[in-house]
Amino acid sequence: MSGIGIGFIMFAVLLTLMVIRIPIGISMFVAGAGGYVYLTGGSWVPLMASLKNLAYARLSNYDLVVIPLFLLMGQFATHGGLSRSLFRFVSAFIGHRRGGVAMAAVGACAGFGAICGSSLATAATMGQVVLPELRRYGYAGSLATGTLAAGGTLGIMIPPSVPLIIYAILTQESIGKLFMAAVIPGLLAMIGYMIVIQLIVRWKPEMGPAGARAPWPERIKALIQVGPVLAVFFIVIVGIYAGWATPTEAAAIGAAACGIIAVVSGGLRWKGLLESALGTAQATAMIYLVLLGADMLNVSLALSQMPAELASWVQHSGLSPFLVIVSILLVYIFLGCVMDSLAMILLTIPIFYPVVMGLDFYGMSHDDKSIWFGILALMVVEIGLVHPPVGMNVYIINRMAKDVPLTDTFKGVVPFLASDFIRIAALVLFPSIALVLVRMFGAL
Repeated sequence: MSGIGIGFIMFAVLLTLMVIRIPIGISMFVAGAGGYVYLTGGSWVPLMASLKNLAYARLSNYDLVVIPLFLLMGQFATHGGLSRSLFRFVSAFIGHRRGGVAMAAVGACAGFGAICGSSLATAATMGQVVLPELRRYGYAGSLATGTLAAGGTLGIMIPPSVPLIIYAILTQESIGKLFMAAVIPGLLAMIGYMIVIQLIVRWKPEMGPAGARAPWPERIKALIQVGPVLAVFFIVIVGIYAGWATPTEAAAIGAAACGIIAVVSGGLRWKGLLESALGTAQATAMIYLVLLGADMLNVSLALSQMPAELASWVQHSGLSPFLVIVSILLVYIFLGCVMDSLAMILLTIPIFYPVVMGLDFYGMSHDDKSIWFGILALMVVEIGLVHPPVGMNVYIINRMAKDVPLTDTFKGVVPFLASDFIRIAALVLFPSIALVLVRMFGAL
């Protein structure tokens, strides 16, 4: 049997295990272990020999330390009430416009994503803060829940981003460069969502009434309150870009700063501190388990030669590079129906990355292609968080807004999905959107 055939069988086993609700990390480990035993002649001895080094080889990677640190920073921001300060700040300046409270929610999601790195945490936290305000001003249920579900995806689009860190580790790419490349696409995502809200309220004004105009003293007070949060973002992100600190050092500084701000502001007490530590430990353990499962699967795929055979087949098939990249993006959209963002990155990058690196796109260098494809993959993975039938952000927000039917929430995210598709098409056609800051800072 060919390597591609063996690889497809492993994926079939993996999907079957997922359908019967086996956790994704365990499913990948089982499928990979089974494939490894088959490829080594049916003996369990080579598998045991491989396993004794697998966990150490992965978890001894220094770069992985950045994940729990960024998660802890997000936990401090969540339990410390920093999300409320962000929303008040944005709402004070644009909340008085038609649809302004919804746009303020998008802006606050982007700001919270800059200190969180998790889409689900952004959606859940901002939903608790913003939903009561949207209800108070009489926003339509579909617009309110659709805005928050889509806005939550900014948690992984605006750096720091956990999926981008995983992509960097898998491809040996620079975390700092990937964070830099995500800034403009992330800002475009935020602006695109705000434009969608404006188009909706112009079409149906009753869906998004204007909020109260905040006087200038209140605006200045909101700016002062959010100042420390903005300072943390600039210290962390600019520190990475300027080379003052490694991503791990910057994450440690950011986590400590967020914790101090949350304590000083009075939002974080002992209960919140314990919940932050426990939440970080649980999320980290889940990510590390998925990483180990993905490593087992990837070792088996490498042994089967599936990625190399697939890359060679694509290169000699005569297919247009753009047809290949569009096909890959469509596969990501399909996978978004059945698995979460982290699993998609871990499962597909070892297969798709060699394919994309072997093709020519605008004469880009290997490094430019690697960064460009990482941002593209992140953007498409982001869509999986809001489109049916999984759409984890949709379910999180809908659970909070129990009076809004789930179908209305899915209808509410459709216009935002249209904005996402336009942004993806723009990045495919104009890679400089992601590369301009990398090249600019790299030249300094």
